[in-house]
Amino acid sequence: MKTGIEPHPIQFQILRYLVFHPKARFSELNALKVPTDQFTFHLKTLVDGGLVTKTEEGKYDLTIVGKEFGNRLDTDGVGVEKLAKVTTLIVCIKKGKYLVQQRLKQPYFGYYGFFGGKIKYGDTPLQTAKRELEDETGLMAKKMTLVSLKHKMDYSETGKLLEDKYFFIFRAEGIKGKLIEEFEGGRNLWLTKTEILKIPNLFDGVDTILASIGKKQFSYIEKKYKVRGF
Repeated sequence: MKTGIEPHPIQFQILRYLVFHPKARFSELNALKVPTDQFTFHLKTLVDGGLVTKTEEGKYDLTIVGKEFGNRLDTDGVGVEKLAKVTTLIVCIKKGKYLVQQRLKQPYFGYYGFFGGKIKYGDTPLQTAKRELEDETGLMAKKMTLVSLKHKMDYSETGKLLEDKYFFIFRAEGIKGKLIEEFEGGRNLWLTKTEILKIPNLFDGVDTILASIGKKQFSYIEKKYKVRGF
């Protein structure tokens, strides 16, 4: 089972029960008295998916993966809680210019801003920043400094929350390597601060990021935006 997909309501009830009642019997799990064949199918799906295991005593329990998945269940409702994304943002500086990326994929196709990537399970923000710098640009930095943390919430013009992200923002200096100018999904270019701020389809908040880059002390930024182009 792909844990990024919300479970069937019956599977949700099984998982929810095991969150609060470890090592339960089949009859205990089927508190809603679902027809046996139907309930067995959904329980087997969870077992085959690696979320539930059958113990030597004939009871059922969550696996390690199942416990992690269960921790994300909205136990007051039916489904998986939607969480804010945690990612990195890298601002490369070289000879008074900043490395900007034009996004050539959805959402925000054609928009300009700084680049980065999601922090993978088990990675640190710095590890992610170094990896994304090389993967997205072909470059390496002699020095990478965490300068700020930004909480950015993007809303549609009708007030619907579209994206909720936390950015670990790094300043990258001592840039070396050959720049990847174009790739599937984007293109990179060096621009001055003045040139960046004149771009019409610029991501909201780039100005606040540029302001934070020059500060000596670590800063926290939290902003809500009404966006277009999503």
